[in-house]
Amino acid sequence: MTTTALPAVDLAPVERILDAHAREQRSLIMILQDVQQEYRYLPRPALERVAEAVGVSRSHVFQLATFYRAFSLKPRGKHVCTVCLGTACHVRGAPRLVEHAERKAGIKASETTADLNLTLETVNCVGACALGPLVILDGQYHGNMTLSGLDRLLKGVKP
Repeated sequence: MTTTALPAVDLAPVERILDAHAREQRSLIMILQDVQQEYRYLPRPALERVAEAVGVSRSHVFQLATFYRAFSLKPRGKHVCTVCLGTACHVRGAPRLVEHAERKAGIKASETTADLNLTLETVNCVGACALGPLVILDGQYHGNMTLSGLDRLLKGVKP
């Protein structure tokens, strides 16, 4: 697993996010989504500040952050490459795409490059079976993916 020293966290963006949501407990999920969008993950100091500001326990905030797969407690890359491994994608070669991406990026699935440029992840199914094998890069779907097509996608995310 690639490890990266975590940078100090400037909490000024968290304060702006909290203000935008009126520091209300009922907005906790939206606050966490905005915090993750800002930092590309949920830094511990930010989660602690959110808990304090909305008046809930730290454990409650951490439970939410770990329950939902959309949240990450580890830094994610500037670019996120997701390979669908659902049945339709699997039988059309998705595991080869994952192996190829791992070799090209020098990381394993669920890891992020040391320069925080790319995160590689897999999902069980995104419900776009007719497009399989499917790769999602930065939220954009790329269907009927081939190894050469994946090379072109990954070449576009080089720092």
